[in-house]
Amino acid sequence: FTANRSCGEKSSTILKTVLSNNNANDKLERGQEMQNRKVAVIDDDHKSLKELEEILARGGYDPVLVIDAFWAVDTVIQHKPDVILMELRIPRKNGFELTDAINRAFETRRIPIIAMSNFFKDEFSWLLDLCGVKRWLKKPFQPLDVIWAIENEIGDADQGDRGRRLAGMEIMT
Repeated sequence: FTANRSCGEKSSTILKTVLSNNNANDKLERGQEMQNRKVAVIDDDHKSLKELEEILARGGYDPVLVIDAFWAVDTVIQHKPDVILMELRIPRKNGFELTDAINRAFETRRIPIIAMSNFFKDEFSWLLDLCGVKRWLKKPFQPLDVIWAIENEIGDADQGDRGRRLAGMEIMT
């Protein structure tokens, strides 16, 4: 009887160790996936860029910041992000023009774009549809709204990964 108990304890310990190692490997793999996920942020406002950079970094993303609309398309082609956050009201080229240019480039035409602005009207919805923008965020927004929108655009199938990203976020005011 004591031999069986000892064998059971050993097998239980071995099982716990294997499960623990598997969980660690899963976390490591998910962490590597998260670090490889790039999100381009195109905005002319330095403050907004810094806030989004912090939100994305806390969410486990690699932010690619673009402040000058002139370089936006080239930067997106070079970095090939998984998703783009696009401010619609930018000097020199507005977000609609940039979205159209990004969607016309062969290398970037499948990258989902999330529009951002503090100025949205229902009349813009047809223009967003025409440009291929399916999702938009009204500024100011909460960090969780940004992560949620990105996750839905990326279509991350791993619910645990999404939950872990959201769990690490704080509500910022």
